[in-house]
Amino acid sequence: MGRALRADAERSVRAILEAAEQVLARDAGASMEQIAEAAGLTRITVHRRFANRQALLEALAVSAKQQLLDAIDEARPDTAPALVALYRVTANVLRVKSAWRFTLSHSTPHTATAAALWAEIDTHTVELLNRAQHEGLLAPDTDLDWTRQVYYALLSEALDRPGADKDPAAQDPDVLATLVIDTLLHGAGPRG
Repeated sequence: MGRALRADAERSVRAILEAAEQVLARDAGASMEQIAEAAGLTRITVHRRFANRQALLEALAVSAKQQLLDAIDEARPDTAPALVALYRVTANVLRVKSAWRFTLSHSTPHTATAAALWAEIDTHTVELLNRAQHEGLLAPDTDLDWTRQVYYALLSEALDRPGADKDPAAQDPDVLATLVIDTLLHGAGPRG
C-alpha cells in the first residue's frame, strides 16, 4: 500500500507542476487555489506538497531543468557527429522550452538542486561546442564562451519569433532547430 501512496503522491506533484506552468503562464500572479483547481486537486493537497508559492516555483525550476537535462541525454550527444548531436540537442531542448516557457523564463533564485542541474546542462553544452570546434564546424579561434552565450540566446529567441503565433509550423522544434544551428554556424551573412 505504501507504493500506491507514493505513486499517487508523485502523480499529484506532476499534476500540480503541469497545472502551475499553464496557469502561471497565463497569469503570473495566480493563486495556489487557482493552480489547485487547474490540477483537479484541493488547495489543501497543493499546500501539503508545497508549503508556499516560493516552494512551488523552486520545484518548477528543478523539474524544468531536469527535463532539459533528460532531453539533452536523450539526444545522445556523445555518440553522433557534432552537427547531428547539436541538431538533436537543440530540437529536444526547444521541445522542453516550449512546454515550460513560464518556468524557464522566470527568474526564480536557484536552489542547490536547480543550480547543480544547470551546471550539468552547461557542461554538456560546453563539451558539445568543443566537439563542434574540434570537428571543424566552428573556427579554431572561436571564443567558445561567447558562442555558448549566443547559442543560449538563439534558443530563447527561437520560440518568440515575430509572426510565429500566426504560423504553427514556425513553432515546430525541428524547423526551429535548423534555424538556430544555421544561424549559430553561419550567421546572417551570404552563403559562400
